[in-house]
Amino acid sequence: MEVVTTSSKYQVIIQKEVRKQFNLKLGQKIMFIPYNGTLRVVMIPPIKKARGMLKGVDIENLQEEADEER
Repeated sequence: MEVVTTSSKYQVIIQKEVRKQFNLKLGQKIMFIPYNGTLRVVMIPPIKKARGMLKGVDIENLQEEADEER
């Protein structure tokens, strides 16, 4: 487990071993999600890789809240 320190601009450096392990690329998007007093780091896949992620999901019964109020 790697420990990093925030810079004066609140930036952090992801260690080389971690970048290799998770195949992080320059310019890749990541998101910090607060969870029970911690920060979770989630890699955002490129849109091309996201294609088909929801294939087979039944959307027939999904409605917006506004639709339910009508």
